[in-house]
Amino acid sequence: MQNLKSAALTVSLLALGTGALAGGSQTTPPPTTNAARQPVGEPFTMRVVTTGLQMPWELTAGPDGQLWVTERLGKQIVRVNPTTGQKSVAVTIPGALAGGQHQGLLGMALHPDLLKGQGRDWVYVAYTYGPEAAPKKKIVRYTFNAASGRLTAPTLVIGNLPAGNDHNAGRLKVGPDGKLYFTMGDLGHNQFANYAKPITSQVLPTAAEIAARNWVNYTGKILRINLDGSIPGDNPSIGGVVSHVYTVGHRNPQGLDFGSNGVLYSSEQGPNSDDEINVLRGGGNYGWPNVVGYQDNQSYVYGNWSAAPNVAGLTWEPYRIPASVPTSRETEFSAPNLTDALMSFWVVPNSHDFTDTPIEGTNLYRPTPALSSLEAYGKDGIPGWKNSLLVTSLKYGAVYRVPIMPSGLNTRGEAIKVLPTNNRYRDTAVSADGRTIYVITDSGGQMLGQQGQRVTEMANPGAILAFTYTGK
Repeated sequence: MQNLKSAALTVSLLALGTGALAGGSQTTPPPTTNAARQPVGEPFTMRVVTTGLQMPWELTAGPDGQLWVTERLGKQIVRVNPTTGQKSVAVTIPGALAGGQHQGLLGMALHPDLLKGQGRDWVYVAYTYGPEAAPKKKIVRYTFNAASGRLTAPTLVIGNLPAGNDHNAGRLKVGPDGKLYFTMGDLGHNQFANYAKPITSQVLPTAAEIAARNWVNYTGKILRINLDGSIPGDNPSIGGVVSHVYTVGHRNPQGLDFGSNGVLYSSEQGPNSDDEINVLRGGGNYGWPNVVGYQDNQSYVYGNWSAAPNVAGLTWEPYRIPASVPTSRETEFSAPNLTDALMSFWVVPNSHDFTDTPIEGTNLYRPTPALSSLEAYGKDGIPGWKNSLLVTSLKYGAVYRVPIMPSGLNTRGEAIKVLPTNNRYRDTAVSADGRTIYVITDSGGQMLGQQGQRVTEMANPGAILAFTYTGK
């Protein structure tokens, strides 16, 4: 049995759109990217900026006025004009391994000095590579040529990072301290086809491994990396070892961003419940797989399938743990710097029945929203939105706005569902004036539509949507 945490979600007056955006039936996307704006619950309108993206993963507003996108399956970075929707390919990376659930071209970070004439016109990108049976991840730095619009001169920052066919995470940011921050998932171990593989999110790298540049125990961690790939000397000592590891105990952290006050946040997908938002502090332990969300023993027991003596003879199930599988409750776990989530989506009692679903054969009614990105919103463009975190949902086709206190260390209310459509939302970017929220959508998959129905044909697959505030 797994866990669902945090109080009931507030659905705002912006939540339900009209016509094609909210109804049970699907409609064809607008024929051109410069289509008329559609109302999406006043005071926002929605416009389709562009379509045809091949499973986009990262969306970033660049200093050139363009929207930069990584295409996970397309193996390329494209720049998109936010007004006309015109696309131009900045680079294609044929060596990227694009397959599995989360393989391919992943996170991207623009250096803060890009196009400032400082000689640091650098763009960092992370992707999986190597044979499908034994994949790895790497981070590569490119140099942007503004005249040609191309990324050139690839330079390896760090390679040989562990990867898998699931839960690769892969978000990448340049922090205000000039370091690279990179999310590493648990590779989907202990579930589905990987149920016999152990989760190593709590296993720390040894001094011998670091000396040998063996990063095998970087799974389920957030990394902090010098721009040349080396280990920052002021990284935390965890278990007596200084490595690239900044925090430990993560499952699938697909969201990462810094607030305007320098606070580092992540969003993370839980199992059947407990998607999390975390404030990341160096040396912190965020609990996975022993704790999900809050350490409250609600609807979650850690079943360590890989430790069962007869694991090869077991058939994995999402809601039932066989007697031979070792189990532990959340409060049985302790670790230095164990840290609760800032918010957990959502808390349910131990009596919650995860098998009680009107849609057979799907997990759409598990309470997790499948958080896929996080953006700190610190602008004045939309009244009441300053000091908020914007997190996207794959399952529910919406952005959840989480108000936070000015310190950035506490929430100031429940998550508010906004800007919904029948699409799987992957990432966001914000316009310079703060009045437009751009969203990229998955090219396919399934989600729970705005009328509570299973949707397998997305309204706007592989697209960039622009939601513009029209109020005063």
